[in-house]
Amino acid sequence: MTNNVKDPSRRGRDLLCLNLSGDLSLSRTEQIRLFREAGFDGFFAGYGDDLCELRETAEKCSAFFQSVHAPFHKLDRIWSGDGAEETVSELLACVDATADAGVDLMICHAYIGFEVKHPITREGIGLFRRVVDRAGERGVRVAFENTEGEEYLAALMNEFSRDGHVGFCVDVGHEMCYNRGRDMIGVYGDRLFSTHLNDNLGISSPDGVITWRDDLHLLPFDGVADWEGIARRLNGAGFEGPLTFELKKSSSRGRNGEAPYSSLTDEEYVGEAFRRAVRFRDIKNA
Repeated sequence: MTNNVKDPSRRGRDLLCLNLSGDLSLSRTEQIRLFREAGFDGFFAGYGDDLCELRETAEKCSAFFQSVHAPFHKLDRIWSGDGAEETVSELLACVDATADAGVDLMICHAYIGFEVKHPITREGIGLFRRVVDRAGERGVRVAFENTEGEEYLAALMNEFSRDGHVGFCVDVGHEMCYNRGRDMIGVYGDRLFSTHLNDNLGISSPDGVITWRDDLHLLPFDGVADWEGIARRLNGAGFEGPLTFELKKSSSRGRNGEAPYSSLTDEEYVGEAFRRAVRFRDIKNA
């Protein structure tokens, strides 16, 4: 079986993909099989996974290996300069691992942290340039994702505006908390490569302080997201790529403060995730 990520027909508007997750009791390869049995077309993985093994499983299951998520826990170092080379080396290794696995899309954050401690510098942008250039050499597209530190994302999107293999991944849950409801599709929709679709309850603190705890990654329709509005915005941007969901079974806070999925088996949870994904796809394609 040839690598389906190079086949444009595998990127159509009807494809539904889900993230592999440590929240599930199954191994990554078992998750891929479960996703396919539930109805999902594909998945995305993180850099710490055995990407070539996942590719082999994907080929056996006829699953679409949508993207690889780059490591992000040290990204502030690129801007501070302290430990920057180690961080860049990790990103370069992720590019190579993505290419070696036959995947053509890497999702990357621009920053980590809720305090802007480090200025946006030409040195920092230059370090990301090394990653972007390596990706171009290896045939990998890079999609920068909206997270905290929105100004860093803006700097990178502006810097690489002429690099055709650099684009945007919208996380609609991040919009509601990290970006305070700003329409990020409206800002970068003309360069939209990917989606991370999930729900949450917005900013929970009465004083408006944002923390990572607001990033719940609930199933669609379990939070306060405007899913009809999200569909309109994606359609307005002309996005017809896979609808990729990034969800968290262990999410600790539902509408009533409960852990909403704690009673579900992995099979029940993934099955419900698929039903919600189909519901959103139907809204988008109506």
